[in-house]
Amino acid sequence: MQPIAESNPPRRILVRGVNWLGDAVMTTPAMMRLRERFPGARIALLTPEKLEGLWRNHPAVDGVIAFKAGDSFLSTSRRLRAGNFDVALLFPNSPRSALEAWLARIPMRIGYARPWRTGFLTQPIPTRPGHARMRKRSAAEIRGLAAGAANRTAASDAASHQVHEYLHLAAALGANPEPVPPQLFVAAGEIEEARNKFALAGITNPVFGLNPGAEFGPAKRWPVERFIAAAQEIQRRTHCLWLILGGKGDAGIAGRVESAFQAQGAVVKNLAGRTSLRELCALLKSCRVVLTNDSGPMHAAAALGTPVVALFGSTDPRLTGPGLPGDSRHRLLQSDAPCSPCFRRECPIDFRCMNGIGVARVIEAVLEVLGS
Repeated sequence: MQPIAESNPPRRILVRGVNWLGDAVMTTPAMMRLRERFPGARIALLTPEKLEGLWRNHPAVDGVIAFKAGDSFLSTSRRLRAGNFDVALLFPNSPRSALEAWLARIPMRIGYARPWRTGFLTQPIPTRPGHARMRKRSAAEIRGLAAGAANRTAASDAASHQVHEYLHLAAALGANPEPVPPQLFVAAGEIEEARNKFALAGITNPVFGLNPGAEFGPAKRWPVERFIAAAQEIQRRTHCLWLILGGKGDAGIAGRVESAFQAQGAVVKNLAGRTSLRELCALLKSCRVVLTNDSGPMHAAAALGTPVVALFGSTDPRLTGPGLPGDSRHRLLQSDAPCSPCFRRECPIDFRCMNGIGVARVIEAVLEVLGS
């Protein structure tokens, strides 16, 4: 595929961002390559309001256009039209993202060719070579695999990782498609403010992050009892302070972890649902290690330079693992369940993918990360 912006580089670029925290982090390599390709262009990001804070201080972005969940595509397109953009680069595959750019009269509109949207694009991009589809398995297929009817199938190499989907789109504008690690940025002052706000200033114990939730669904959550057992034993060995992190939807799980620690007379800080996105990033940056399910905070921690120990069940780390494939700072744990990855929100059988990850194995992985 030939780049399409060699002779007349755009001066005002709109990037339509994705809708979930983890996915947004995985777009940062493409954003940085786009900035590298067009250092003098103004790059604006259209993003859900809930993710606006993620892009603060990010060198790839000059401005953020945030929209609320209830905003209509007509109101959004009117706001975009006022920006006089030369190019729209659309990361989501939705018809709406293409329609908004078309209604905004942006002359060049680039995105993947998909049903109900290709007609709104000026440069529809075919599916990327090496693309690995995240196909949800049927309940019948899962039962067959669990019974030994076939072997696990998964992504074959590092080029299957989701970061390449976004890099391939940026390459249509002449950007370098070679991956760089996902990166987020928080200032030292933000870390200090967060530590002061949540009474962490002056604590000499090592601070670890614990993220027992996952917004996608229960199939991505290691059993909370095992999180508790692993975290308590790690605290016994390291004298760490655990920060329980997550969103408002994780409050129930986080409360169970907090109660279990309190019952043992141990100290833990439950901050799930109490932080802004910027504060969450500042706290993740200040942790020595983060123990987590496959989730948005997992991706954010890795992009901030914090090692993670991440547990994968229904999803595939070769597609959506933290950082870039092969990053030696992280430990990605899976069981050998033949039905994994199934990409389902809930397990239709016995949850063997997550139940197959033992507490001792997780403790060992965390201690190994600390030792390295």
